[in-house]
Amino acid sequence: MKLLSVVIPCYNSQDYMSDCIESLLPGREDVELLIVNDGSVDQTGIIADDYANKYPDMINVIHQRNGGHGEAVNTGIRHANGLYFKVVDSDDWVDIRAYLKVLKTLRSLKEEELTVDMLISNFVYEKEGAKYKKVMRYDDVLPEGTIFRWKDIKDFRKSQYLMMHSIIYRTQLLRDSGLKLPKHTFYVDNLYVYQPLPLVKTIYYLNVDFYRYFIGRDDQSVNENMMIKRIDQQIKVNKLMVEQVDLRLIDDVKLQRYMLHQLEIVTVISAIFLIRSGTRENLRKKKQLMIYIRNKDPEMYHNIRFGLLGHLINLPGWFGRRISVGAYKLSRKMIGFN
Repeated sequence: MKLLSVVIPCYNSQDYMSDCIESLLPGREDVELLIVNDGSVDQTGIIADDYANKYPDMINVIHQRNGGHGEAVNTGIRHANGLYFKVVDSDDWVDIRAYLKVLKTLRSLKEEELTVDMLISNFVYEKEGAKYKKVMRYDDVLPEGTIFRWKDIKDFRKSQYLMMHSIIYRTQLLRDSGLKLPKHTFYVDNLYVYQPLPLVKTIYYLNVDFYRYFIGRDDQSVNENMMIKRIDQQIKVNKLMVEQVDLRLIDDVKLQRYMLHQLEIVTVISAIFLIRSGTRENLRKKKQLMIYIRNKDPEMYHNIRFGLLGHLINLPGWFGRRISVGAYKLSRKMIGFN
């Protein structure tokens, strides 16, 4: 069994996938790279096969009909042979020194016959043209250098949250969680992070800037115009998060609090882009989303609606919406996303 399986979902990725793959090659015998060619119509499949021929003991290529990012991740989970599992998107890359530290940590845990359900590390917003690169760190809320549990964490800041980029899951835990990401849907990384969390009991935090999250392509899913265009897919994922996990059944108070925090952030993002679009139809969708959450879980709704962020996205009238969008722009500049 390999130590780590890394799935690289690829769709028409010929122009940048090599940088991603090359950054992961130093993992050598500890790592299995699963390149999933998700129905590409450019040279992606050929490039992937070339790498597999060059590194047959490390790289496997899976060609499939186009199913979207989520289906590529599903395929990776089904085929993974590693003890741990990581997703690295084909336009992103990893820092090699941090990567080797991650592998050393996982190897040491295995040698000591210890396993963790989730390893967390930092990620960097590699925003094209930005002078300041925001790093999402967790050293102020998570213990370092030890295995810990949810009871040991501090409260996350409003701007601080776990993303797919910061997480390595134990592979069997992902399978046990029943996670199956929807096809042809963007923003499923929110569900990937969220749904398995109730099964996570043991955690390890490595304070290294491991994942480099590129932002800058015009067709990228997190581009603001694209997010508004695909807002129905964001709402779909938002609702799936509410449906897939009943927070009322989670006994661990710290875990429940964190998951509510994560759901609140995703809901605020949905609401902000519905407001940002400026259409009456999308303002109705925002109202309908909040009604949906209220009907599913009144307590969850109350916590989201009447929290700080909930007040921000529900300021009345045209002027209130202007304030909400202005706050979003400020946070975007501070955090560096989109």
